[in-house]
Amino acid sequence: MERKPANSPNDPAQIATIMLSWHALELISCTTLQTLWAGYGQICALTVRATTDKAAAHLSQLCGTELQGAGSTFPLILKLISPPSHNRTADEGHLRKMLSYEVEQYFYSEVVPALGDKVAVAKCLASTRDLNADGSRKDGQELLEGPMAIIMVDLRPSFPVSGGKRSALTRVQVHGALDWLARFHQKYWDLLPLVLDGYVLPPFEESKRRQESGSGGDEYRSLVQDTDSEWCEALCTRVSDESPLSIAEMVALVLTPCGLDIESYIHGDVKSENLFTTSAGDGVAFFDFPYVGLGLGACDLAKLFTCSVPMHMLVHDDDYVPEELAMCKGEKELLQRYHSNLLQNKGEGFYEWGEFRRHWETALVDWCRFQASWGFWGNTQWLEARVLSILSDLEW
Repeated sequence: MERKPANSPNDPAQIATIMLSWHALELISCTTLQTLWAGYGQICALTVRATTDKAAAHLSQLCGTELQGAGSTFPLILKLISPPSHNRTADEGHLRKMLSYEVEQYFYSEVVPALGDKVAVAKCLASTRDLNADGSRKDGQELLEGPMAIIMVDLRPSFPVSGGKRSALTRVQVHGALDWLARFHQKYWDLLPLVLDGYVLPPFEESKRRQESGSGGDEYRSLVQDTDSEWCEALCTRVSDESPLSIAEMVALVLTPCGLDIESYIHGDVKSENLFTTSAGDGVAFFDFPYVGLGLGACDLAKLFTCSVPMHMLVHDDDYVPEELAMCKGEKELLQRYHSNLLQNKGEGFYEWGEFRRHWETALVDWCRFQASWGFWGNTQWLEARVLSILSDLEW
């Protein structure tokens, strides 16, 4: 790991040392695991030592381990966000990244504690978001007023198997991921506020709300301009002379949070790269939450099925996928597993299968729209065939 100059705001070991000192912990080692996209920071593995019994008891509780005393060591993770100086501009890409990391900090600090122990998510020990939270200054705070940093529990001792980059999960892991998502989505049904005004808006709307200026585009406008793409005509043209909206715009309206009882927090980037599993594969823990937000759980499923579920679990014959494809038995069984777990302890008539299925189909269309402008990957043939089938369904 390249060492930064002393007193550098980008030195992860120095930042970790300062933040750990607030909790009577000392740093033993700091190892860089990976850099963040576009050089916006890094993720480091920490080994720390508790200097008091109280500090050890607190970390034992966070890590879910047996009670330990002073001198005990614990594995933690530091996520440090410090964008390159040349990227600190008001372009949409930069705003998206910085707002997403603000959202992630809020999620770990404020939302995760309400989860309890039934959904495996790393618990937060310290965050730069907490600076001045109680009106007092902390030791070393002057060095932390530029970057954003989160120190959280390391999930790997309990979930030692990494999902891997763009790899298909095993059947057991897929089931574990669906069970985790069902618990995660259901848990937040009772936690969402009645008023949504306090949530972060899309980048430039949020920027305007914060009295900043700028304008930019998004993936939808990019697809509208790509007239060579078959999906431009299928998704971006007006539905009829009577309607000013395209299919993509109508889908966006359905998926935009509006305070429905069935909306929840969704992960936003559900794929194999963002999960660990137990050795057996049945226990799953997701991580990486910069895209967490409000929405319908089906949106998480759309990305999981496209990016990480093996094709043979979705279709009758993974060697041949027709141009249009209705829902196959394998896909339906996976959705029914999720839907059944989602509705545990819920009364009859709450989020029935027919409504859920329409949301699932709508999420698939929206995910296809995104990939058509961003670039296709994963089970592309299956996704495109499913969406063409959905678009041809007059009832949909």
